[in-house]
Amino acid sequence: MYKHVLVPVAFDAGFEHLDPLPIAKTLVAGGGKISLLHVMEEVPSYAVSFMPDDFRNESRDAIRAELQGMAARLPNANVWVVDGHAGRTVLDWAEEHAVDLIVMASHHPGLGDYLLGSTAARVVRHANCSVHVIR
Repeated sequence: MYKHVLVPVAFDAGFEHLDPLPIAKTLVAGGGKISLLHVMEEVPSYAVSFMPDDFRNESRDAIRAELQGMAARLPNANVWVVDGHAGRTVLDWAEEHAVDLIVMASHHPGLGDYLLGSTAARVVRHANCSVHVIR
């Protein structure tokens, strides 16, 4: 069993049928903690001008509320919304917070993922802890 389980949560299309929470709940040790993390990627500069002024803050609040609803189903769960690049930020966050297991969903890869690498693939290749990928 694991003391600190990190569940990176993406709200992208294609992940709706994948739920890492039951696995995280099963694998966390009694008294262990689960952290739900969402990484907000930077909006490209060419798109910023088309967005409402408060878009980022409203998005952050909506994401936090959704994560808190998810956390309510778990024992000893915390919610984190951070800025950064998904793959790198998940790895850095896990290292900084002494995570010993990452449980994450992964879509079935397409051609773009083979050329560029998906977030899950990057995390699996570079994590300093165990990683459980759900497909």
